[in-house]
Amino acid sequence: MNRFATTFYFALLAIPLMASADSMVSTAPENADVYFIQPPDGATVDSTFKVVFGLQNMGVAPAGVERDGTGHHHLLINTDAPSDMSKPLPATDQIRHFGGGQTETEVTLPPGKHTLQLLLGNYAHVPHSKPVVSEKITVMVK
Repeated sequence: MNRFATTFYFALLAIPLMASADSMVSTAPENADVYFIQPPDGATVDSTFKVVFGLQNMGVAPAGVERDGTGHHHLLINTDAPSDMSKPLPATDQIRHFGGGQTETEVTLPPGKHTLQLLLGNYAHVPHSKPVVSEKITVMVK
């Protein structure tokens, strides 16, 4: 197959994926809430510290499992929530995915002041149509 034919073939395969982006959006209950159990806002922590996620009025399900009223956690470190919440969240050092359904983790950060925020994503890592996002907290790493 020549380069044009290969490019055209893969472009055709991508059309259904692009067309279905809106169908990846899920709704969350109005009273859904995600928050930090640990550490508390303003805490002074060691360079490696435990973070425990809390969730009310929704369930946790791993990425890839499409089930109403569920999602999985994403930890935002030293960054704001994305302005476009209709797309899958990227996996970066600042946006950490917990697609296995984890509800806690250990984080290692350099000394200084850092911000943490939780954002729930659905089965496809897309925030819900009314995003379920925590308050941003600050920790001081000693």
